Amino acid sequence: MQFSRRQFNFSLGSLAFAGIAERACAQIPPAARNEVPGYGALVRDPDNLIDLPKGFSYRVISRFGNVMDDGFLVPSAGDGMGAFAAGKGKVALVRNHELNIRDGRFGAFSGKVADDFAAYDRGKDGQPLPGGTTTLIYDLKSQRIEKQWLSLSGTLRNCAGGITPWGSWLSCEENVTRAGDSAGRDHGYVFEVPSGHIGLVAPVPLKAMGRFNHEAACVDPRTGIVYLTEDREDGLLYRFLPDSRGELAKGGRLEALALDGISDSRNWNEVSVARGKAYAPRWVPLDNPEAPDDDLRRRGAAKGATLFARGEGIWWGNDELYFACTSGGAAKYGQIYRLRPGTDGTADRLALFYEATDGAAYNYGDNLCVMPTGHLMVCEDQYTEISDNHLRGITPAGKAYVFAKSRVQTEFAGACFSPDGSTFFVNLMWPTMTLAITGPWGRVRAS
Repeated sequence: MQFSRRQFNFSLGSLAFAGIAERACAQIPPAARNEVPGYGALVRDPDNLIDLPKGFSYRVISRFGNVMDDGFLVPSAGDGMGAFAAGKGKVALVRNHELNIRDGRFGAFSGKVADDFAAYDRGKDGQPLPGGTTTLIYDLKSQRIEKQWLSLSGTLRNCAGGITPWGSWLSCEENVTRAGDSAGRDHGYVFEVPSGHIGLVAPVPLKAMGRFNHEAACVDPRTGIVYLTEDREDGLLYRFLPDSRGELAKGGRLEALALDGISDSRNWNEVSVARGKAYAPRWVPLDNPEAPDDDLRRRGAAKGATLFARGEGIWWGNDELYFACTSGGAAKYGQIYRLRPGTDGTADRLALFYEATDGAAYNYGDNLCVMPTGHLMVCEDQYTEISDNHLRGITPAGKAYVFAKSRVQTEFAGACFSPDGSTFFVNLMWPTMTLAITGPWGRVRAS
C-alpha cells in the first residue's frame, strides 16, 4: 500500500457508519463484473457501509477513536491483520496501523506518554511514532469484543504482515526512514507480536529479515521458512531461512527468487511469464540485509533476481502460498502468483495464477487470504477511475467474483478468517473500522 493514493479528507462524522443488525434490502446489480457467480448479487446496505450477498451480515466490532482497555485510543489506518485461536471460543486479532511520522493525530495517544513507555522509536517531539499494532479479543458466540489494547508502538507504516504457526503476528514496516530523518532509529523492519501477549511487546526489529519496503509475510509450517513481499514497482520476492525454526530473532539468511531467463515478471512491456505455466525458480543469497542504502532489490536484481510489480498480500494454504502484485500485468490491474515450495528434494514451482485484463473484474488486489473453501479473498486498494473498492473472491481455477463493495471511499485491508472458519474479519482503513462478517460460506458457486 502506498500513501501517495491515500485519501485523508475524512471527518469524525463518518464514524456514524455503524451497523450491527443484519443488512437486508432489495438486490442490486453487481457493482463490477463477475467471471463466475460467486455468492450471487450484492444487497444494498441501508447504512451505506458495505454491500454483501444475501444471507451475509456484518458487525462493526472496533473503530477509530474507541477507548481501549489500556486507556489509549484505537488508531486509524487499520491494515494487515491476523486471527488466532484464544481458547473458549475466542479469537485474538492482531491489527496493524499504517501510520507515518506526521500522522500522530490519527494514533493511539491523546496526550504525552511517559519516558519509559516501551516504544521502538520516538519523534522530535518525544512522542512514540504512531505506527504499531493493536490486539483485540473477540468472542465468537456473543459476537463482541471483550478487550483490546496497544501491543506494538513506535514503528512506522505497519502495513501488512503474516501469521506464524507458533501463534505470533509478523508486523511489517513499509517505510525505510533513516535515523535523523525525523526519527531516532532506522526503520524498514519486521517485528514479532505474540498473539497471547497482554500489553506492549518488547519492540525488537528482526534485522536479519532485511531492511526494505516490507509489505507482508507468510511462513511455511513444514520448514519455518518465511516468505516476504516488497511494495516497490521493482520489488523482489524474498525468503528468510531461520537459523532456529520459530526463533526468528536468532538470525538466519535472506534470499531472493530468480527465474532463469526472466528478469521481469511484471509483463508490462512484453509477456515474460505465461499464465498457468510452472517455472522452477532458484534463490539468490543476499548479503548485508540491513541495507542502509535501501538497495537490497537492486543488488538482488544484479545477481539475477526477478522483479515483481508491488508485491503485497501473501498467504499460506494447502502446501503453497499466493502473493499479489498490485500493479502487475499487461493491463497493470494486478497479478497473483502461486509458489509451491518443494519438499524432499523436489524443486519449487512458481506460476502466474491470475492476471487481470479488465479493471471491472479485478483492480489493484492487495491484502489477501485463503478462504476455508480454498478460494482466495482479495482486498482491493485502488483510487483510479474505477472508484469503488471491492472484496474479490478468486476460485481455484483462477476466476474472479465480487464478494463485497465498499460504500465509503477507502480500501479493504486485513482479510482473515477465524480459525474455525465461521467468521471473516476485515478492516476499512480510513477511518479504521474492523468488521466481523458471517454467513453461508459454503454456498459459493464456482461456475
